[in-house]
Amino acid sequence: MALNLNLKLVMRAKPQFLESNHFKSFWQKGNGKELLESSGWIPNLQNFDYFSHLSFEVDQLADAVVMETYKKMPYTKATKMIEQAMKTPMQNDSNYPKALKELLYQMQQVPDWYDQDLANIGARLNMRSGTNALMVLRDFSLMGGYDFSYLNKALIFTGALQQTAVKRLKNTLEFWVNVTRTDGLKLFSPAFENIVKTRLMHAWSRISIDEHFSATWDTENWGKPINHWDMIATYLGFSLVLMQGLKKLGIKISEEEEIGTYHLWKYIGYLLGLPIEFLAESQTNAVESFYLWTTTQAVGDQDSVQLAKALLDESLSNNIYKYNFQRKILYDLHAAMSGYLIDEEVKNRLELPKPKIFSFFPKFIIATNRISQNLINITHPAKYQKLVNIGHKQQMKVLNDYINHS
Repeated sequence: MALNLNLKLVMRAKPQFLESNHFKSFWQKGNGKELLESSGWIPNLQNFDYFSHLSFEVDQLADAVVMETYKKMPYTKATKMIEQAMKTPMQNDSNYPKALKELLYQMQQVPDWYDQDLANIGARLNMRSGTNALMVLRDFSLMGGYDFSYLNKALIFTGALQQTAVKRLKNTLEFWVNVTRTDGLKLFSPAFENIVKTRLMHAWSRISIDEHFSATWDTENWGKPINHWDMIATYLGFSLVLMQGLKKLGIKISEEEEIGTYHLWKYIGYLLGLPIEFLAESQTNAVESFYLWTTTQAVGDQDSVQLAKALLDESLSNNIYKYNFQRKILYDLHAAMSGYLIDEEVKNRLELPKPKIFSFFPKFIIATNRISQNLINITHPAKYQKLVNIGHKQQMKVLNDYINHS
């Protein structure tokens, strides 16, 4: 008698770029080498298979919500229903579609491992970093991320180059500011609602790619659109890469602040539907996860160049500043900051300009940060909180500028 095991074939990513020049350069000479040295993690592929299936796994619950709502109802009706649902405690007898009830009920259950006080320590680091954090996120995390070409494909297929970079930056900034405030992640808060909307936006984009571009989407190499591993790598940009960039700009980060930042983003990842067992809790975890993921990513391509150009050109196209010369100065300042933070080879691949006039800008920022930290004892609670308040006001001003002018 034949034995029918009915085994399900599990697709897995491959470390196909482990021996490539761009991979070796990053981890042996560039910012990757710096991460390895600071974390103490020794490169190996021992846990690659533990992560590799994540390239082909997605947030199925959010997909089901989109299929039950936006795919069956008029857009405005679905949006109104979801906005109403996410403002109230979810019960089994609530009069909402099944998947929506399940998603919101899951998100409303605060896990036992979540420590709000620890997350608040991470939030305060993000806040006290002020405009330093905004520059690092834009000119290092986001810009440098464009060099991972497979990660970019979902952006390209959903028409990112046809959309205004101003609006995309505003949406990203609004999300980041909301989720990184102290006590910001409480249920039914603006941050909570923003995460629900972001989770469903990802699902909508993923479904749209599947519906319209299934014939040209290279699942074998790129994984599924907006898959779990790409999402985990993306959010390392808000923790691992952000803190690396802040340190480059002379910001001192305590061990408690570092652990708090990882804890904060672990909870955000949980709310976004990512499997928590794969989310970093320390720099060592984060560097290993990031290293293994980069073995699956091809070098930056022409799409990368276009995305990088669109991000830089945003300074010239937004109308936050009235005069063209002001916008050109802002363009040069961002270019100078990317020039300082990003590896030389990556800058060349992304075809980033090299402004000479404002090349001093990163050094000026570093000197300013070091002086301010020497003058203000950040271990003193009252003085530390003053820095948090100042940084919060700086970030809110930038966000309000984008909201009012985009």
